[in-house]
Amino acid sequence: MTKYALAVDIGGTFTDAVLIASDGGSWTDKTLTTHDNLLDGFFRASQLVLDDAGIKLKDVNDVVAHATTIVTNVLIERKGAPAGLVVTSGFRDVLYIRDEHRYDMFDPQLEYADPLIPREHTWGLDERSYADGTIGKTVDEDDVQKIADDLAKENISSVAVCLLNSYRNPQNEHQFKALMSKIAPHVIVTLSSDVAPQMREYLRASTCAINAYAVSTTRPYLNALMEHLQNEGVEREPLIMLSNGGVIGAGVAGTYPVRMIESGPAAGALVAGHVARKNGIDNLLSFDMGGTTAKACLIQNGEPLVTGDFEVDRRYRFKPGSGMPITVPSIDMIEIGAGGGSVARVNNLGLLKVGPDSAGSNPGPACYGQGGEDACVTDADVVLGILDPEHFLGGDMPLDRAKAEASVQLLADKLGVSMLDAAYGVFSVVGESMAAAARAHATDRGVNYRGMPLFAFGGAGPVHACYVAERLDGTQIIYPPMASVLSAYGTLVTPARLDLARGGLSRLVDIDWAAVSPLIADLCAEGKAALNDAGIADDAIRYDFAADMRYVGQQTEVTVPLAGDPRDPDNQRELRQRYDVAYENLYGVKLDDMQVEVVSWRATARGGESERRPDIELAAQSAAPKTTRKVYIEGQSMDVPIFDRASLSVGQEINGPVIVEERETTAFILPGWRLSVHADGSLIANCD
Repeated sequence: MTKYALAVDIGGTFTDAVLIASDGGSWTDKTLTTHDNLLDGFFRASQLVLDDAGIKLKDVNDVVAHATTIVTNVLIERKGAPAGLVVTSGFRDVLYIRDEHRYDMFDPQLEYADPLIPREHTWGLDERSYADGTIGKTVDEDDVQKIADDLAKENISSVAVCLLNSYRNPQNEHQFKALMSKIAPHVIVTLSSDVAPQMREYLRASTCAINAYAVSTTRPYLNALMEHLQNEGVEREPLIMLSNGGVIGAGVAGTYPVRMIESGPAAGALVAGHVARKNGIDNLLSFDMGGTTAKACLIQNGEPLVTGDFEVDRRYRFKPGSGMPITVPSIDMIEIGAGGGSVARVNNLGLLKVGPDSAGSNPGPACYGQGGEDACVTDADVVLGILDPEHFLGGDMPLDRAKAEASVQLLADKLGVSMLDAAYGVFSVVGESMAAAARAHATDRGVNYRGMPLFAFGGAGPVHACYVAERLDGTQIIYPPMASVLSAYGTLVTPARLDLARGGLSRLVDIDWAAVSPLIADLCAEGKAALNDAGIADDAIRYDFAADMRYVGQQTEVTVPLAGDPRDPDNQRELRQRYDVAYENLYGVKLDDMQVEVVSWRATARGGESERRPDIELAAQSAAPKTTRKVYIEGQSMDVPIFDRASLSVGQEINGPVIVEERETTAFILPGWRLSVHADGSLIANCD
C-alpha cells in the first residue's frame, strides 16, 4: 500500500505544503499565511497538495509534520495572554536587572526588550534552596493560595516558576506545582527545573517566562490541530519541528513551546546538511530567504551548528545581549528582516533602507493587489523584470505590475532617481544586508566565509542568492529541488530528536560520578519517553552526549561533544583532552596549567531516520529558452533568456545571465556565472 507523508511549514508570508508518497511521487504548493487563524492556512495549503495527488486527508497514513512561526510571532508581536512569574522572595526584578551585561559599552542609551512578564505580575515566594541543593525552607500552602487568588484577580492562567538554585534541587518548584494544581487546576505551571535546569538565574528565568507566555497560545493551537486531524481520520499524532533540528510529538511540543521558536528555519538547515554530506562538501552556507526574513546558517562537516542558547527580539540585529535570552538547544543561525515583503523607505538622512518590517501576507507588497502601498522587495523584483507577474505561483496568484511600478515610483521620487534605479537600489540594499549578516555570523564563529558554497532556498532565496554570493566572494551556488518549500520538506526527512541539559558544576579532578550517573540516566529517560510519544521504538533510539566545560574562573563555557556515554570510564578519561581541543579550535590557544570544570551535562535522544525522498524527473533532451525578458541590472537593461526548470536535462549548461522559473520560485543567475543541471535535480551555478 502506498504511504503518504504530509508536511506544512507556516511562515510569515506563505504557508508551504509538501506531500510525498512512498513510491517517490511528490506534490508541493503554497498559500498566503492566515495570521488571524493559522489553522485555516494549514488546511488550505494541505488541501492544495492533496487535491493534486487525488487523495483525502484521511489517506495520509505516514506522518504529518509541522513547522510553524506561531511562537516567534507571539513573542515579537507580544500577542500572548498575560502570564505570571513566581520567584524566591527578594528576586522580583530578575527580568529587569537581567545579567547586568552591556551589549554596547559605548552607548549610554542602551535599549532592551521589555520583559514579557511585568513586575506587577511577579510574586515572591518565601522559600529557600541553598547552592548545594539542600532545602532551607519548604513551600507553604498558604503562600501558594495567596498567589492563586492574585492570579485569579489578574485573569492569569499561566505562570512561570523560577526559584533560586532549583536547578540543583527542584523539590520546592515541584511542591509549588503540586499545590497550585490542587488549588487552581486550570493554571498552567511552567517550572524552570523542567525547561532549563541549568545554572545562571536570569537565563533560567527568561527561558521559563518565555515558555509560560507562549504556552497559552501553543497548547490550544496544537490541541485544535490534533483534534482536526483525528476528526479527518488521521491516526498518528502530528510531529512538530523544534529549534534543535528534530521533530517531537505535538503533546510534548505544546507543553514546551520555547523549544519551537526556530521551528521552520531549522528544517531547511538540516536539508542543507544532508546535501553537504551527500556531495562531500565540508563547509556550506545555508541561505534561506522567504517573504518576511532571511536566515543564514553555517554547515560544517555536514552538520549545522547547534548552540545551547540564543536570543529573540533583539533591539539591534547583530548585537548579542540586546534581546531575550533562551537557554535551550537550537540550530545556530542568524536571522534578519530581509524578505520578499520587506518594506523599502527613505530614512531621515535621505538614504534608502529596506526592512526589517514586512508587509507580510496581508496586505503584502503592492503587487499583491491587496491594498498595500509601500514598495517592497518583491515589487522591486517585478519592476526590474526578474519576476514574471503572470507566472507567480504558476499563474494562480498573478501580480499587479502597475501597482508595483507605482509604489517604486513613489520611492524613486523621494530619492530623486529613476524608477528602475530605485528598484535596483532596493535589490542591492537587501542583498548587502543579507551578505553583512552572513559575514557577521561566520566571523563571530571563527569561520572564513570567503569562497564557501551557498545553498539557496526559500521563495525569494534563489532570486537574490547570486548577488549575495558575489558579496561573499562565493564561487558556487546550489539551488535544490523543492527550493521554495524546502523547510516543509525538511520536517519529513529529519529524525525525532530531543536535546536536554542538566546543571552539574564540578571540577574534573574530583567529579562525583556517583552523583553524575543518575543525572545522565534521568536525561536519557526523559529523552526516551518523549521519543516513545513520537512513535519511536526503544531499539531505534540512540543517544549523543556533550558537556559544557570551562577553565576554572572563566564566565563562558564551551560545549564539548563526547565520544560516548560519560558513565563509561574510558570516556571519562578523555574529557580534559576533548575540552582542550575544542577550546583551542575556538580561541587558538589552550591553557595546560589551568584546571577545568564541567558546568552542565547534555544528552541528545534521536531516532526514526527517514528515507522519504521524492523522485525528481528531468527532461531527456536539453531545453531551449521559452522566451527572453528585459532585466535591469547595474544601470543597464539586458535581454535575459528564460527557462522552465522542468524542461532542463541532466548535464545541461547555460551561461548567465539567465532566469530559471518554476511554480513557486525563480532562480536569477547573474552575468559571469555558469549554470549546470545535476543528476539529483539541483541547479549548480559556478563562477570562475
